[in-house]
Amino acid sequence: MLEVGSVAPAFTLPDKDGNSVSLSDFAGKKVVLYFYPKDSTPGCTRQAQAFRDAFEQFAAEGAVIVGISKDSVKSHFNFAAKQELPFILLSDTEKEVLQAYEVWQEKKLYGKVSMGVVRSVYVIDEAGKIAAAWTKVKPEQSAADALAFVCSCNK
Repeated sequence: MLEVGSVAPAFTLPDKDGNSVSLSDFAGKKVVLYFYPKDSTPGCTRQAQAFRDAFEQFAAEGAVIVGISKDSVKSHFNFAAKQELPFILLSDTEKEVLQAYEVWQEKKLYGKVSMGVVRSVYVIDEAGKIAAAWTKVKPEQSAADALAFVCSCNK
């Protein structure tokens, strides 16, 4: 994980509609950046639904939600439509941002070793620095943890 207090790596990636989105687009706002393995899988769907259900609360706290995976723009479009996701999903098919945020790692499942996305969440502050970071998060809990942190920053 990147260290709290360090500058968040800049990026520009396509969203579900093919539009370029950069981290710098959100200067002056808190960004809840969550990395997940794959669209439309059970855990990733539950995680996206949790962020969707808390979307208004994040917005009320001045925070933007951005999800990133290695899935294609088309996959993101279908996933967002099916789950009615009101936040931004970005496609990192080249895994450059996944690597920059140190979430593309070796994983072991049933004795098999492979590379993949470790489910992680970063909160980036208004100045572009990492304010909080969680790794190996539970799908249903990550939105609540991030929201609690964002709310505590605004007190």
